[in-house]
Amino acid sequence: MTPITEVEGRRVALSNLEKVLYPATGFTKAELVHYYATSADVLLPHLRDRAVSFLRYPDGPEGQRFFTKNVPPGTPEWVTTAEVPRSQGPARMVVVQDLPSLVWAANLVTEFHTHQWLVQAPDEADRLVFDLDPGAPAHIVHCCEVALWLCERLARDGITAHPKTAGSKGLHVLAAVRGGSPDRASEYAKALAVEAERAMPRLVVHRMTRSLRPGKVFVDWSQNAARKTTATPYTLRARRTPLVSAPVTWEEVADCRTPAQLEFQAQDMAPRLRSLGDLMAGLLDPEAAAPLP
Repeated sequence: MTPITEVEGRRVALSNLEKVLYPATGFTKAELVHYYATSADVLLPHLRDRAVSFLRYPDGPEGQRFFTKNVPPGTPEWVTTAEVPRSQGPARMVVVQDLPSLVWAANLVTEFHTHQWLVQAPDEADRLVFDLDPGAPAHIVHCCEVALWLCERLARDGITAHPKTAGSKGLHVLAAVRGGSPDRASEYAKALAVEAERAMPRLVVHRMTRSLRPGKVFVDWSQNAARKTTATPYTLRARRTPLVSAPVTWEEVADCRTPAQLEFQAQDMAPRLRSLGDLMAGLLDPEAAAPLP
C-alpha cells in the first residue's frame, strides 16, 4: 500500500521511498523527498508563479529520463496549474506554489525547470540567463572565467548577475530584469554572447554547432526564448550523484581552480544555507530588476 503523509493539511501519496536512485552514493528516494522538503524555504520562491517542466527519472539517473511539460495524469486537484502559450497552441502546466505541491512533485522524482517569465505575464521576461556549457577538455574552471567576464559586462549595463552551478558540468549566470519581452531578452543575451566570443576567441563560442565547441565554453543565450526552461536554483540533477544546481558566490567563482570546488550534493546544501542564505534572493526582489538595455 502506498503510504500517505499529510503536508500542511494536504494528503500526499509517497511511493517506493526505499528505492536507491543514485547507486554511486546509495541516495534513496526518501532522501530526495527529504531534500526538497527541507529546502522548500529557498526553493519555493524560485518556483512560485512559474510554469514547471519536470525532468523525471523514476528509476534513477541511469534509467529512463523524460521531460513532462503538460500536467501529469493523476495530478491532485489542489495542485495549481496554468495555461501557458506554446508555439503549437496553449498548454496547461503545473505551477508549484506551496509545500504540498513540492512534496507531491518530488515523489515523481524530478528536476525542476522553469521559464524566464511568470505565468501572469508570459510576454514579459523577468529573468535573464546564460548557460555556460564547457566542451571537453574545457570544464567548469573555464566557465568561471567566462562568468566573471559576463558579470563585469552586465554590470556596465546596470545589471546585477548571480551565478549558480548547473549541477552537471557548467555554470548558469542569471539576473533579474524588466521592461522587455523574451524575444528582446534573447536578442540582448545573444549580443553579449557574441561580444564574449570576440573578447575571448580562444575560450568562447556563441553558436550551438557541436564541431565548434571542443575545448571552449558555449555561451548558450537561447534559453531566454519564451518556450525554453532552465534548471531552477536548488533543484537536484539527474547525474551519477545527487548534485544540486547550487547558487555560489562570486568569490567562489573567482577562486575556483578545480571542478570539485564547485560540486555540491544534496547533503552539502543545509550547512551552506545556514551560513550563506539564499544567494539568489536578488532575483526575487522587483526593486533589484534592471531594465533591459
